[in-house]
Amino acid sequence: MSLKSLDPRITREELPDVPDNTPLKDIHHWNTFEVFHQSKTGGHHIHVGSLHAPNAEMALILAKEQYARRYNCVNLWVVKTSDILASKKEDEEIFETTPEKLYREASGYKVMEKINKFKNERKKG
Repeated sequence: MSLKSLDPRITREELPDVPDNTPLKDIHHWNTFEVFHQSKTGGHHIHVGSLHAPNAEMALILAKEQYARRYNCVNLWVVKTSDILASKKEDEEIFETTPEKLYREASGYKVMEKINKFKNERKKG
């Protein structure tokens, strides 16, 4: 006896009352890949989506079909999602910077008088 439902799509499938719990074969365990798209030579690669594929070569073919057909594309990257390493939320302090960056400007040093003198002489000359 199959599963009965008011939804004709489910009834049409004739799903069994008891689900099949047999282990999946390795071919059914596809990897997830992240796809990055480059629209012009020298441009940045931009993340455009994810896909499932059995290997990297097939992922590149599927990415081409999915993400490069309708838009300008000169290069695609596919990266296995499990290979992406991200920083932890707890480590966010490594990205903090010094809010005051006077060391980047000459005004932070004791040469400001010489700089102003040079500017004034240049204006006169």
